[in-house]
Amino acid sequence: MKLFVDKPWGSYQIIDQGENFVVKKIVVKPYGKLSLQSHKHRSEHWIIVEGRAEVTINDNITTLEPNQNTYIPPETKHRLANNYDKNLILIEVWYGKNLDEEDITRYEDIYNRV
Repeated sequence: MKLFVDKPWGSYQIIDQGENFVVKKIVVKPYGKLSLQSHKHRSEHWIIVEGRAEVTINDNITTLEPNQNTYIPPETKHRLANNYDKNLILIEVWYGKNLDEEDITRYEDIYNRV
């Protein structure tokens, strides 16, 4: 089951999935930054396990440390960034009725994927 996917900002592995959920292990490379994005059909939960994460949710920017977490409701603009020289590792849980990778609207992206 452990699907491994490389991305410009790092990688992810699908650890488990069911009808209404997907669990991923995400690694964000030093100074990697995901796009500012939203999802129409799913919420996301992020649990930091190693490193420090800069988390943007709408207009709020916070830093999360290991063993801290956050919740992103559907249709909420959000971004994850690693502004440090060590990998950021987190567990991400998607929950919803439509768990398609294509359920993404990008607003800003340093890798020109908007």
